[in-house]
Amino acid sequence: MCKLIIAIDGPAASGKSTVAKEVARRLGFDYLDTGAMYRCFTLFVLEKKLNPNDELAINKILKQAQILIKDQRFFLNGQDVSEKIRGNEVTTWVSKVCAYEAVREAMVEQQRKIVNQSSNSVILDGRDIGTYVFPNASLKIYLTASYDERAKRRYLENKARGLNLSLEFIKADLMRRDQADSTRHIAPLKIADDAIVLDNSELSIAQTADFIIEKIKELEND
Repeated sequence: MCKLIIAIDGPAASGKSTVAKEVARRLGFDYLDTGAMYRCFTLFVLEKKLNPNDELAINKILKQAQILIKDQRFFLNGQDVSEKIRGNEVTTWVSKVCAYEAVREAMVEQQRKIVNQSSNSVILDGRDIGTYVFPNASLKIYLTASYDERAKRRYLENKARGLNLSLEFIKADLMRRDQADSTRHIAPLKIADDAIVLDNSELSIAQTADFIIEKIKELEND
């Protein structure tokens, strides 16, 4: 079987990462969470006490952040930050920081390198995988869901991590992030012309994964 690159894009809390991990597990593919890479760098910016609005200052520290992914754990300059990158402050600022051209170019270069060096098929999730990072991906899926469903999912995720944020706050924050992600100058969130759009508002993780796996099998049988 030839190497496949599967792109799963979509807005925050649409289930991209959870579904991508499940598909990768069931098919034995490699998995790359590109959003977590941006979260790692955003955490680095915050820990450096930089203003997330100061693009020039942020560009100067780009090469100081060494991001390593091992067994789906994320390390920033040798420290495991897999939990810290999911914090509320990182979530608030990641859309702003990752919109900067130099940041995006550095992360995309690393993402392409990771995928190209793998001999295995790879599934990636993000917001610009099918439109910018790998525009020639073997299969492009755009996952979406209603704001109410996405807010509910994020609420449950936060609750499991001990974060108590209201559904109303989360829903408003998702709307803010969608606006920021879809209007940024570099590689905005949008649906690729050749992407398959799937609204999984009423689908389980397993059902969503089943749909994507079926599409992958169709590719393999061509």
